[in-house]
Amino acid sequence: MRVVIAGGHGKIALRLERLLAARGDEPVGLVRDPGHEADVRAAGAEPVLCDLERTGPGELAEILLGAGAVVFAAGAGPGSGAARKETVDHRASVLLADAAERAGVRRFVQISSIGAGEPPPPGSDEVWAAYINAKTAAEEDLRARPNLNWTILRPGRLTDDKGTGLVTLADVPLSQHDPVSRDDVAAVIAALLDTPETRHRVLEVVGGGTPIPLAIRILLFR
Repeated sequence: MRVVIAGGHGKIALRLERLLAARGDEPVGLVRDPGHEADVRAAGAEPVLCDLERTGPGELAEILLGAGAVVFAAGAGPGSGAARKETVDHRASVLLADAAERAGVRRFVQISSIGAGEPPPPGSDEVWAAYINAKTAAEEDLRARPNLNWTILRPGRLTDDKGTGLVTLADVPLSQHDPVSRDDVAAVIAALLDTPETRHRVLEVVGGGTPIPLAIRILLFR
């Protein structure tokens, strides 16, 4: 399956690209910096130059044609200000969803964040508040699109620890302070792409003690 990943040079995206390529899928990583193409190619994905802050939905839809799924893994990054949280974490997600609908790509997995869906706590840092508000707005846009088979995944505190394949996956709130490795988040996304029954669900994930395939089955059949 051809899987187009927005934010293709991100830490989770590169891990996901390796997983998808290793199992025989065809990952495509969207990047805005030509200097990132080699890293995406080394991960086993096809790099495609696309600046999500400047591209229109028609142009992006052409890139998505023939894909079986898209993953929104883009983010403005820790060094960015409030304005780019809006343009990347929110508006770029809307752009990708618009393009997916135009291209007829129904499967859409969005990486969000635990804490989204609720107002930022009083006294929150301005940039953090902007990030949560942007993620919430992106989620709200996606949830209003019944024609997309979307799944929203909200990870907890991300780490670069080696993945264990063991998580806590829930459709109820978890603690945003609990850690989860980027390895395991990427593995959960790969598994969700294989599980269309998770469509129209908002899931939260942190590290835990349940193997990823079992964690997904428990959610589906409880």
